[in-house]
Amino acid sequence: MKPSCRGPAALAAVLLLLASACTARAPEPSTASAYGAYVGYEPADVGRLGELGAWLGGPVPRVGHVYLPGDRWSNIEGAPGFLESWASWRRADPRRMLVLDVPMLERTEADLPDSTVRTELRRGAAGEYDGHFRTLARRLTALGVPDTIVVLGWEMNGTTYTHRCGPDPAAWKAYWTRIVRVMRSVPGQRFRFEFTPNRGLDAIPWPRCYPGDEVVDIIGMDAYDAPRGLRFTDQVNEPYGLRAHVRFARAHGKPFSYQEWGLYENGDNPVYMYGMLTWFARERPLYQAITDYCPHGVWGCRAHPRSSAVYRSLMK
Repeated sequence: MKPSCRGPAALAAVLLLLASACTARAPEPSTASAYGAYVGYEPADVGRLGELGAWLGGPVPRVGHVYLPGDRWSNIEGAPGFLESWASWRRADPRRMLVLDVPMLERTEADLPDSTVRTELRRGAAGEYDGHFRTLARRLTALGVPDTIVVLGWEMNGTTYTHRCGPDPAAWKAYWTRIVRVMRSVPGQRFRFEFTPNRGLDAIPWPRCYPGDEVVDIIGMDAYDAPRGLRFTDQVNEPYGLRAHVRFARAHGKPFSYQEWGLYENGDNPVYMYGMLTWFARERPLYQAITDYCPHGVWGCRAHPRSSAVYRSLMK
């Protein structure tokens, strides 16, 4: 992708909004960066990645992003029949990446109290849940995707998920470390483990949750256009924002990524869309995957025509 200050005539009205960002020459894209999208996690949704690429009329998506349901341990283990189509998609092209978000605890969106979360994190750190992650590692390896990018316990600095870090950062880090070592013990695996907080401060500064360079391969960030009224430049410069994320990753010698990003509380915002795509081109992440459904997306959400136009123009 190559952000450009010269769009087609049909985009003139949109690109006028971006004039202030076009005073300097747009950065060159990174040939090493891959792009993709979250287009659904059901097995049948894998075909939608090709449809996204056809809609763009540009490069084919190389990143397939999917989540394991976190309602019960049997799903966190990668229930039979759930991952086969995604594994087949990955195996069809060695350039592709399968990015798999893995909950660290069951009942992952059950709004459990901090006291319960603390207890569960400590049980995990003590090894009570090792078998579930060993099973997942064996299933992924048997499916021929031993190089899956495992996004373990994403958005841990927030309050949405049971696998949040805030109630006991020490136990969270010990548990993360234990899961990584268990999954790495499976013969034939080549997993890469990604640490992915929300952008910004949220409930706890995300560096407090970082489990260490030995067990982290990629430092990601989920970066949506929120809260309402926050400008893109502020998203870059805020504490624990986009710039801090890149500096942290480089200081630790790790590649960085954006496995979730998209529009949100500021609606159809082409300035944000231009800003993110220009940021990717300049900073060169390992990969980026937009979340493509309402209220975040540009292809799967018709409520964002101006942002959609910018995305299509700059991603070709």
